[in-house]
Amino acid sequence: MDKHVTDQAEGLRRLLARSGSRVVAVTGGPSGVGRTSTVVNVAAALAGLGKDVLVIDESLGPNSVSAMLGGVHGAGSLRAFMNGEIGMDELAVRIGLGFSVLAASRENCAGYSAAQLGMLLSGPADVVLIDARLDRQGALSALAAQAHDVMIVTRVAAQAITEAYACMKRLHYEHAIAQFRVLVNHVSSLADAQTAFENLAEVAGRYLTVSIENAGCVAADTLMERSLELGRCVVDAFASAPSARDYRHIAAEMLYWPMRPAMSPRRAAPVAPAVPASALTDAPAMGHHA
Repeated sequence: MDKHVTDQAEGLRRLLARSGSRVVAVTGGPSGVGRTSTVVNVAAALAGLGKDVLVIDESLGPNSVSAMLGGVHGAGSLRAFMNGEIGMDELAVRIGLGFSVLAASRENCAGYSAAQLGMLLSGPADVVLIDARLDRQGALSALAAQAHDVMIVTRVAAQAITEAYACMKRLHYEHAIAQFRVLVNHVSSLADAQTAFENLAEVAGRYLTVSIENAGCVAADTLMERSLELGRCVVDAFASAPSARDYRHIAAEMLYWPMRPAMSPRRAAPVAPAVPASALTDAPAMGHHA
């Protein structure tokens, strides 16, 4: 009976949802909040739920998805894909964790229009997660700007929360984004995570007139750190770890986020309201976590 109800709910969700992939751009402040590890672990959790997942890696170098996974090789040419010479199954690499990875750095995508880049999002995947790299002005790429949702990853620390607000402010005025989802990473307690989220939501609503939705939180645990040392993701390496359970919960909830229209890649004129520093740093339980 439970399975029948679940199948009905899944069928109804697909009928009501926009056809095609759910596209989520994942980004955050510059302080090592765990954006890339979040992308990899959520992708692994979604794959564990039987979903077809594509991860698009916009970064190059040691902090990329490819580097975290020990190097992803064998991908086809982006130019060949754009020319119609190969398909997505040849462009992206399917890895042992059950999802596909496509390296599409901002540098490699620079010569293509937003419409051409949109072809990367029109494949068979149920979910596309973009490890979104912002430019110097804090703007999304023409590819990531076509996502349905932007998820900001932050931590329970004054500096990280301040950077998350600054990130949202730039994205709001660059792309006219009215709603963000926030994931609080590396938390010691649910109370700390809730305090951080509520503080950020109150300030964002007051000074930016944007709303933020709680995407969940991920516990700080030593097995998470150990999995990174091993070049693994915690969902795969230590499935019973608190952080692995949190990522699976976030992945399951993501499937039921309301499907909003994709964003436009066009930018709005920036306006920067002044925000008192105390507005972001005075909330309790924010200053004592690294």
